[in-house]
Amino acid sequence: MAEEPAFRLDRARVRASFERASAAYEAAARLQARVGEELLTRLDTFRFTPRVVLDLGCGTGRFARALKRRYPRALVLALDLSPGMLREARRHSRPWRPLARVCGDAQRLPLAAAGVDLIYSNLMMQWCTPPDPAFAELRRVLRPEGLLAFSTFGPATLSELRAAWARADDFSHVHHFLDVHDVGDALVRAGLTEPVLDVDRVQLGYPDALALMRELKALGAHNASAGRPRTLFARAHLERVRSGYEAFRRGGELPATFEVIYGVAWGAAGRTASTPSGGEARIPPGSIARVRR
Repeated sequence: MAEEPAFRLDRARVRASFERASAAYEAAARLQARVGEELLTRLDTFRFTPRVVLDLGCGTGRFARALKRRYPRALVLALDLSPGMLREARRHSRPWRPLARVCGDAQRLPLAAAGVDLIYSNLMMQWCTPPDPAFAELRRVLRPEGLLAFSTFGPATLSELRAAWARADDFSHVHHFLDVHDVGDALVRAGLTEPVLDVDRVQLGYPDALALMRELKALGAHNASAGRPRTLFARAHLERVRSGYEAFRRGGELPATFEVIYGVAWGAAGRTASTPSGGEARIPPGSIARVRR
């Protein structure tokens, strides 16, 4: 998979965006909370007791705290690219259940090799484009029989907003999200084994296009691609976007589609995953298939 230069992400801009959003992030993260809870339930299938757990892209630490409750004897590492997010994560650390907060980049993890039993990553991998450096790092720090559980966004995410912007200009305004096939292929290239992937679609409603854009801004989900426009927009330009989005209105609200890819994979040693259920599918390497629920 060759990543188009226009879609490559500016890591410094990604970090700055989340830094600015850190104080308001948790209040706005309704979808992130929903997906993170679903990802947690998927760990129920795997009966093992990890000693070291990594919450990769922990944000404000909400799920790092949940992981500490689930695995009270484990060392839980809450790692994020943004120092501001880690400051917010202090609120979720307890003296009797402390979190080890670490500032670092998923593409260059400040962790020793083969030291983590479980990596949990909720809606972070879409910020690693292309994904290969990040997946290679996850394989490096994961114990050979360790487990990776993650969620990320697929290409149908924000399709309505993408179409509305296309009426206004030819720039890249919406992040480029990888297809489930590309995610699966990247896992296999990294040497992670027994990948299991499935896809869900969630629609949220908004009163208008600006409400959606304000929420994305509060989440730090700014356009960080190389092909983004570098100038401010005139009111008439934004009006074309607003008007274009109105074509999708139904039931008094504007829908925003989010395609969520859930994935699990084992470390380099490989391990047979439990029989999937609830709409998941076991997917052999090289023939990754889309599964919708």
